[in-house]
Amino acid sequence: MSDSFSEAFLAETAQIARDLDSAAVEAIAKGLADRRDRGGRLFIVGVGGGAGHASHAVCDFRKLAGFEAYTPVDNVSELTARSNDEGFETVFEAWLRTSRMSQLDALLVFSVGGGSREHGVSLNLVRAVEFARDVGAGVYGVVGRPDGITARLADACLVVPAPAKRLTPHAEAWQAVIWHLLVSHPALESQSAKWESIDAGGP
Repeated sequence: MSDSFSEAFLAETAQIARDLDSAAVEAIAKGLADRRDRGGRLFIVGVGGGAGHASHAVCDFRKLAGFEAYTPVDNVSELTARSNDEGFETVFEAWLRTSRMSQLDALLVFSVGGGSREHGVSLNLVRAVEFARDVGAGVYGVVGRPDGITARLADACLVVPAPAKRLTPHAEAWQAVIWHLLVSHPALESQSAKWESIDAGGP
């Protein structure tokens, strides 16, 4: 039983890789590079697994892509204070507002659904995306559904073509693949990762 499940899951993963919209990924890479090169900052948001991805991705965008990047989920004191006092729906929008997000900056969303007012899901992401659009910031995303607000309002968004019965694990797994692709992309990479530099004869 476990062998057949593993085989099926990996077959789904391979099929997703074949079906991914590489043009959407290229558009994200170009958009982020343009924002960085104009002196903009990158703000990354997500909840649950997306929050974990946001924290890791901030590290990689800063270190490997030379992009001034931040995520509100790294500041647990502010996040929980705002959640307690004002409600979880507003935490990302308020954080971006306090950070003076502007038209120079970019928002990157990691989410399964991308946020939905209609379904009342991830309203914190909805408000963050709407705020970013209002101030003219670039909006980018890696999500699992085309009907969420991220996919609908983003300048460029990759919708992971995962099967509905396993949407969440595949969407979240591919978020990690895509941000690693982005920080390795020639448009964004500013230095090699450690082991690649060692293998290339570096220190």
